[in-house]
Amino acid sequence: MKIKGNSSRGLTGTTLGFFFGFAAVALYGPTADNFKNAMDLTPALVGLLIAIPSLSGSLLRIPFGAWVETTGGKKPFLILMLLSVIGLGGVTLLLFTSFPDGMKGLYGLVLLFGFLSGCGIATFSVGIGQTSYWFPRSKQGFALGTFGGLGNLAPGLFSLILPVFLTYYGFISAYFAWFIFLLLGTILYSLIGVNAYYFQYKKSGSSSEEAAKLAKEKGQEIFPAGSVKDSLINSANVRNTWALVALYFTTFGGFIALTAWFPTYWKEYQSFVPVKAGLFTAIFSVLASAIRVPGGTIADRFGGESVALISMLVIMLSAGMLSFADGIAVSIAAVILLAAGMGIANAAVFKMVPAYVPKAVGGAAGWVGGLGAFGGFALPPVMGAIAGAYGKTGYARGFLVFVALSVINLLIIFILLQNRNKNHLQKKTT
Repeated sequence: MKIKGNSSRGLTGTTLGFFFGFAAVALYGPTADNFKNAMDLTPALVGLLIAIPSLSGSLLRIPFGAWVETTGGKKPFLILMLLSVIGLGGVTLLLFTSFPDGMKGLYGLVLLFGFLSGCGIATFSVGIGQTSYWFPRSKQGFALGTFGGLGNLAPGLFSLILPVFLTYYGFISAYFAWFIFLLLGTILYSLIGVNAYYFQYKKSGSSSEEAAKLAKEKGQEIFPAGSVKDSLINSANVRNTWALVALYFTTFGGFIALTAWFPTYWKEYQSFVPVKAGLFTAIFSVLASAIRVPGGTIADRFGGESVALISMLVIMLSAGMLSFADGIAVSIAAVILLAAGMGIANAAVFKMVPAYVPKAVGGAAGWVGGLGAFGGFALPPVMGAIAGAYGKTGYARGFLVFVALSVINLLIIFILLQNRNKNHLQKKTT
């Protein structure tokens, strides 16, 4: 078997795959009103519909991220993208045949297709592991920041494009166009995506020891430590894995939740038309994604914990501003701050994953990416419930959820910094 690829191709494949995998989740927020009117949904049910792709996109990250330890990533990546194709294709067919008059009573089926559609987001933890094995420890922040940052640009760009597309081509046509986009992306990843050297040598018949030796000669530094089960157990036994889960619940889970929620916030609280709401949603999403790339380099230089601490302070401040801001200018300034804080914090968290759990990167990426991204599912219904309880002002007060989460996370980061400094002192005295 010919060994192929290099770190650049590995990073390109995972980044493109993750970018395309986000295709489905971007649709539900901007088109929520169509479902709401056709099925007479309450704000809480709309929040659940907006969030449902994030349920599969978060929970499936755990087993699929750990699966990287045995396969290298390409196989689980492709399976998740194909499931997303089935989900988005299913809801598109449903809309073609039943919208709008035949939609009542089909809420459960729409949720099922939404759940499958979100599988493309679960490629994140697979891509984290697949990318990590391609790069040395000194470049993990850069590699994972680039993967997460450029891949995460998708929902922001879609939030910008989708309202314009809806205006000119209509609701159902948009779902069909995004389905074709996702299908083409799946084919593209299948052609470009490639596993790190160790997994290629293993597939060609080499033993684990021989594969590791040959891969080291080509520059690979990080290697898996066991099976899927071992990876999950080993990473779960590292206490700091759970600290990273909590941080990522707020930063990346919050990013997904707000990308889906902001179109509703801008329309209901600030009375923006859909195209304008999409534009301002895109400002948040694109900035939070793009800043993740330099955020990874910053975390390489100054340490993940320190960068996460400052970022979390920014998140707390900006969420507090959004909770009580009436003016548009203050709201926009707060959104820009919130995007910067979340984007840089996301990069900082995954800079810490290979450092804290070097022998089970895939399993750790699964736990952190999966349970962390669960925030994308859990938070919109909570914010929807607050809006339902308090009316128009509730669309602003819902951001207090992020103030509370930030306070908890600041305490966690402070403990991580204390432990890091304590370990550093112990190494110096021994």
